[in-house]
Amino acid sequence: MGVAQVLADVVIVDAVRTASGRGRSGGALADVHPVDLLAQTLTGLLARNDLDPGIVDDVLIGCVSQVGEQSATPGRMAWLGAGLPPHVPAATIDRKCGSGQQAVHFAAQAIRAGSYDIAIAGGIESMSRVVMGSARMDADPYGTQVAERFAPGLVSQGVAAELVAAKWKLDRTALDEYSVRSHRLAGAAQDAGWFDREILAIQTPNGVVDRDETIRPGSTVEKLATLKAVFERDDLSRRFPEIGWSITAGNSSQITDGAGALLVMSREKCDELGFTPRARVHSMAVCGDDPLLMLTAPIPATHRILERSGLTLDEIDHIEINEAFAPVPLAWLAEFDVDPAKVNPRGGAIALGHPLGASGARIMTSMLHALEDNGQRYGLQLMCEAGGMANATIIERL
Repeated sequence: MGVAQVLADVVIVDAVRTASGRGRSGGALADVHPVDLLAQTLTGLLARNDLDPGIVDDVLIGCVSQVGEQSATPGRMAWLGAGLPPHVPAATIDRKCGSGQQAVHFAAQAIRAGSYDIAIAGGIESMSRVVMGSARMDADPYGTQVAERFAPGLVSQGVAAELVAAKWKLDRTALDEYSVRSHRLAGAAQDAGWFDREILAIQTPNGVVDRDETIRPGSTVEKLATLKAVFERDDLSRRFPEIGWSITAGNSSQITDGAGALLVMSREKCDELGFTPRARVHSMAVCGDDPLLMLTAPIPATHRILERSGLTLDEIDHIEINEAFAPVPLAWLAEFDVDPAKVNPRGGAIALGHPLGASGARIMTSMLHALEDNGQRYGLQLMCEAGGMANATIIERL
């Protein structure tokens, strides 16, 4: 009988992201092809760590809209475009909004199993150049069996956010107040220079971009109150009379361009190469929930990862819940006895944007830097995803 293999300890050596660019024509990153944006991110990560790129085992990149300029395995094209060794492969991952976070999970799982020593995990999304939903325009993504099981039909994420707000009795004022908080905290973090270490300068045709352009520190509840609900429809009002129609552009995540990447290794390889690990991947979980409500899976995912990790929420210092819509973190907070100050303390996607496939890497990068800045130990990251899924990750600062 063979000796059981000891699972490798997985460490994060570095984590970087681009600034958040508004995902529309005229945005700071809109004139950069997504492959080129990711290529600059990869070369920046490698240069910061003076790593021989030829010893990387795999490049795992999250991307949601895999069509048009993002259709040819963007991680592979970015690696080649950056002039890096062609023997290093890449794969593209789609777990919707959690794609970049799932890339980290897959990298960590491969390293733990002994299949890889070194991986780069991250994500890319250019929402100004590849329109959200363009991968399935004029197509039925559900088929007859899903339609029959969930008749009279599943709804968009925006309508799901309205259902979550109704279920947890979150009114428009509460949603807008939370959104103002996101911009205020992100603005304070930006002014204090807390994002500077994590942001790579990106060269564009219009100059260098190294500062998030999505933050609106002057946002107020009064200004947000003037915005119209964007998902209201008469047929949906008849189907869901409980909905108050409170979701606006102001209390939703911003459509954004961006990329992020993390350098992940086994602890043994990290020590062999003389790198200093910054954190370890402590625990990982994925979970599904009601696909109609869609955005609630971070709640059961939290229970699952706490059970697997052996930790309690009291031991978690920093919590990131992707602000796809304001009801997502507010519903989570209603379910758990947690100090709200721990949640998204440097703002979230309402202020910093949500570049879909890149968001998981962006959030983990920001969380790692915040843990270091504050001398904290454990960070929990939660991401709601289309179809009613969620990723949960706990990292431990070293």
